[in-house]
Amino acid sequence: MYRIGQEEIDAVARAINSHDFFKINGAGREVFNFENEWKALSGSEYMITMTSGFAALTSGLIGLGIGPGDEVIVPAYTYIASALAVTAVGAIPVIAEVDETLTIDPEDVERKISGYTKAVMPVYIQGFPANLDKLTALSKKYGFKIIEDACQADGGKYRGRYLGSIGDAGAYSYNYFKVITSGEGGALVTNDKTVYERALIYHDAGAVAFFGDQLNGIGTPLFGGTEFRISDITGAILREQLKKMPGILADLRRNKAFLADLVCTNGRYKAAPSNDIEGDCGTTLALRFETKEECFALRDKAAAGGVYLTIPIETGKHVYTNWTQIMEKKGALHPRMDPFLFEENRELNHNYTADMCPKTLDLLARTLYVNMHPDLDEKELCRIAKVLNG
Repeated sequence: MYRIGQEEIDAVARAINSHDFFKINGAGREVFNFENEWKALSGSEYMITMTSGFAALTSGLIGLGIGPGDEVIVPAYTYIASALAVTAVGAIPVIAEVDETLTIDPEDVERKISGYTKAVMPVYIQGFPANLDKLTALSKKYGFKIIEDACQADGGKYRGRYLGSIGDAGAYSYNYFKVITSGEGGALVTNDKTVYERALIYHDAGAVAFFGDQLNGIGTPLFGGTEFRISDITGAILREQLKKMPGILADLRRNKAFLADLVCTNGRYKAAPSNDIEGDCGTTLALRFETKEECFALRDKAAAGGVYLTIPIETGKHVYTNWTQIMEKKGALHPRMDPFLFEENRELNHNYTADMCPKTLDLLARTLYVNMHPDLDEKELCRIAKVLNG
């Protein structure tokens, strides 16, 4: 969480004082307005705000018609929720390497495409854009869909277009740790009406046909789904956060560039490459080392100087080797609900081993994260640089 204050408190009070803060209402219509404001910003035609990024990814996969018998390629470095969204719809996640940008490697994606591949899920970890030009070219060549996991990249861009709005569907997260936050929350965007209709029904199957006019113009027949509905209190918070997002991102990017100039231009340290440094969210300066020993040594030296840095290989459920439910193929409690046991998935690529993505493990162990904050001043950034350069 970066910036939150009286504006969000007033927005919550506004929603509560309306005495009509169920999502479908005739008062503030906070969720409705938030979605229209985000769509106007990003250029997406359809949007559904819901409970989490996982909910958005799952609903998006349903919208794309993905299920048993299908493979979805995901990067080896992402939060486990990316892979669990795939198993949640009965499909199988195929795990691909990341490249030097720490986003999914298009070359490994192409190696792992099979006749079962229905989608690829680029993940913008730490707000780093993936190589969407190459992925889009591959999607046209092989006929798979792209569902963007932009959960760590609210407001990020790739070549001038908002991340999440470029593929066939895109997911955002607004939980406490994201660029903007409502504590918990997420959203799905798409320009495909069929994807939207399916996701709309799935994300709130018990209520979408009962409350308001949500099914006006919807041609997809109703089917069973789940309940990822949010309230207008969440929408009210997000409307205020959206107003702050441009300033947050501008300050993050400024601070990252300022620190990079202090620690990288002298040639001592090397920043990890980016697919679009201008569109990068600026949350993280990633330094790349020749050996993991150098990386760990600087981390320890910085800690002694009061600067606490992160090595991504140590970030638990963000690294595929720590995806317990995936690596052990426990896709559901009941075996008849476990996609790893489905007959349709028997021939699919779920031969997971701890060493199957060596390039990813090597890069994560040789990368050091300096986490940015939009409110860092130049004095503090210079202190951090002095510790790193000392």
